[in-house]
Amino acid sequence: MIYFNDLDSSCRVKNRKKVKNWLSGVISSGGKKLGDISIVLCSDDYLLDVNNQYLNHNYYTDIITFDYNEKDVVGGDLFISYDRVKENAKHEGVLIQHELRRVMVHGVLHLLGLKDKTKTEAKTMRAAEDVALKMFHVEHSK
Repeated sequence: MIYFNDLDSSCRVKNRKKVKNWLSGVISSGGKKLGDISIVLCSDDYLLDVNNQYLNHNYYTDIITFDYNEKDVVGGDLFISYDRVKENAKHEGVLIQHELRRVMVHGVLHLLGLKDKTKTEAKTMRAAEDVALKMFHVEHSK
């Protein structure tokens, strides 16, 4: 099951049921089963505290993914800075909801085993995000 939680940021994920079905489909297409995933929307400051406390990183980021996978069952917590999402959307010239879906699927792809530390990994991750985003638009544009 996918759960949405808004912490200290007023954010609204539109079409939550469609987003849940889509993310579940991304997981299925990766050959895995959906467990429990919590998508936590928060502020830059909250995510910076999480980044400092759990990863010893002192910088802002758009997402931190905690992996709780068990065998073929995908589970975890995705902490997403809504402040970063808005800024990224503006920078990329896309709608906030589009960028939010990109960041959510980015976290899910991490749970499926994709990495993004090297340039090659980041390129592979971006391509997988693009494929997954097309799945959302094709499936839900009818």
